[in-house]
Order: sequence, then C-alpha cells, then structure tokens
Amino acid sequence: MSNSKENHLPIRKYFQSGDIQLSYLDFGGESQNILLLLHGHMGNARSFSTFASKLKNWRVISLDQRGHGWSEHPPEKDYSRDSYLTDIYNLIHQELDGKPVTILGHSLGGINAYQFAARYPELVKAVVVEDIGAEINADLSFVEKLPERSSSLKELRESLERAGIKGIHYYLESAFEDETGWGFRFDLKGMRISQQNINGVWWEDWIASACPILLIHGKKSFVLDLNQAELMVSRRPNTKLEVFENCGHTIHDCEPERFYQVVKNFFG
Repeated sequence: MSNSKENHLPIRKYFQSGDIQLSYLDFGGESQNILLLLHGHMGNARSFSTFASKLKNWRVISLDQRGHGWSEHPPEKDYSRDSYLTDIYNLIHQELDGKPVTILGHSLGGINAYQFAARYPELVKAVVVEDIGAEINADLSFVEKLPERSSSLKELRESLERAGIKGIHYYLESAFEDETGWGFRFDLKGMRISQQNINGVWWEDWIASACPILLIHGKKSFVLDLNQAELMVSRRPNTKLEVFENCGHTIHDCEPERFYQVVKNFFG
C-alpha cells in the first residue's frame, strides 16, 4: 500500500466507547507515525481532509467526536471533559493497538488534545493546538436556535444567515438530508453544554505535559487573542507559537497551504 493518500478516499470505521458508538476516518498510510485529528465544535472528521491528503509517511486517523459527524449523540447530553478524553483513550487502545500518537486538534479538539497529553503522557508524542487557549469563555447557545430540520438546503443555509453566523460553509460541512428534511449531524442541544464544560481556566493542564507543542493562532480570532497565545508559550517549555496574521479561528481553512507547511516543519 502506498503512503500517498491523494487518490484514495478514507475508510469509515466504528468502535464502542462506553455506551455510545463513535466513528472515525482512516486515511491510511503504513507508517508507525500515527496522527490523530480532532475537529472543533460543529465540525466532523472530514474537516481536515485536504490537510490529511497531503501528508506523507503518516498514518492519519480523524475522529468524529461524540455528538458530531457519524458518531452517536450521548444520552443525558454527556459532554464532560472526562468523556471526551476517555473516547480518545478508547480509540487508541481499541483501534490503534495502544500505540502513542501525535494529536492535532482545532478549538474543542485542541483543548481535548492538550488535556489528553497532560493525563496520558505515555500515549502522546507531540501536539498541535489550533486556536484555543488555556483560559476559555464562549457561548454556543445560539446553535439551539437552529432548526432541527429544514425543507431544503437553501432554507437550512438561510437559518444560519438569520442567526448571524459567519463562515457558513463550516456549518454546511455537517449538513445532511433524511426523510424528514435537511439538518445538521452535530447535536444542536448538546453544543452549548459541551462549550460550558470547556469554559474555564486550564493552566495546570496546559503546563502539565512535556511533549513538544505547536500552538497555531489566527490573529483575527474571536476565541484566542495574541497576548494569551504568547503567555501560553512563555509559561510552557518545549512550545512553539505560529501566528497567522490574516486568519481567524479556522486557520486550516483560511490558509491551508501555509498551515500544512507549518505543521510539516514542526513534525520534521
């Protein structure tokens, strides 16, 4: 099997984590270097598809985190910190033979990545954190105003516009159609709860691990500001900061080629 993934679609796979079934995409590759990709809130495992297709000499795995993509929505709206991290642990042990991984996470995936590294250092070689801080305070309650189903994709898009959402294409990546209409794969009622559970001050987790970390920040981000990003690097040894001057929160979408080169150089 070739390490080139450009002409091969990833394979969708499933595993059990506690009481829910989770899904992930296996982009292939025969390397012992395993890269685990973790999307942000309202994203899914395909969020990094363009990036994943460029990587050589890696086996790339992209997880649909609980309540997102093809993974099940947890009963009782369980979006606790422990549950997200346990999902990653179960993925590594059940699907990857317990081998240490490198983790790249955006937003929600970023805090999951650095908290997992703090809790399970023996399972993490390195971490890339895309635009999330050690002090987090955001509100996703607006997502609950989106309709469960719309009669057309156009109507679904208009609901995003009415909610004042920017970067509509990011949300439409999770759009799907079933017999009742068009909707989103992510858990509309669970996103606010998930965000509330990552809001807080997490400096202890940020500095607890010793592995190399690359922090990528978009200077126009509404989630992380440059002062905090610089403070995160100054407080934690073995940490590098890369600032994208013209990007907001989703740097991998804003400047995909430079994002790839920066991460590739860090891995190299």
